[in-house]
Amino acid sequence: MADDSGQQAGADDHVDRYGSEILDVHVCLALLRESDVGRLAVVVAEQPEIFPVNFIVDHGDVLFRTAEGTKLAAVALGAAVAFEADGGDRRSGEAWSVVVKGRAAEVHDVYELFDATGLPLFPWQSAPKPLFVRITPSEITGRRFRVADATPLAPPRRTAPE
Repeated sequence: MADDSGQQAGADDHVDRYGSEILDVHVCLALLRESDVGRLAVVVAEQPEIFPVNFIVDHGDVLFRTAEGTKLAAVALGAAVAFEADGGDRRSGEAWSVVVKGRAAEVHDVYELFDATGLPLFPWQSAPKPLFVRITPSEITGRRFRVADATPLAPPRRTAPE
């Protein structure tokens, strides 16, 4: 008997109907710890915005640095945010994607700031990023899947074919 996802009863509970492995939270956090860059999704003035950020996982939260600007303004509104990171392994032909949903807040506590400055989190951009933002997850989901054609994991083309 199939459930709502199209799986047969008794089938592996960690595989969706498309054959993607559904990752538990601990695996998702481990994959995030291996990644350097993710994307922060926020809504500003009723428009979706996405920002690449380098980040670190700290006690199950996502922490990144920023400066005054759109990201910080969106965080100050207290609305829900989404954060996504992904990666792949050319040798195995597998890729993964992890999504963190939750609330983000600027770090103000002196002790937490002191701890954050000791983490190996450095901005890639040369502009100063003196502020820390912490995303506290309400939900962490992830999938790992076999890439249908290994070419997406191959080095990217520099130009379109003509």
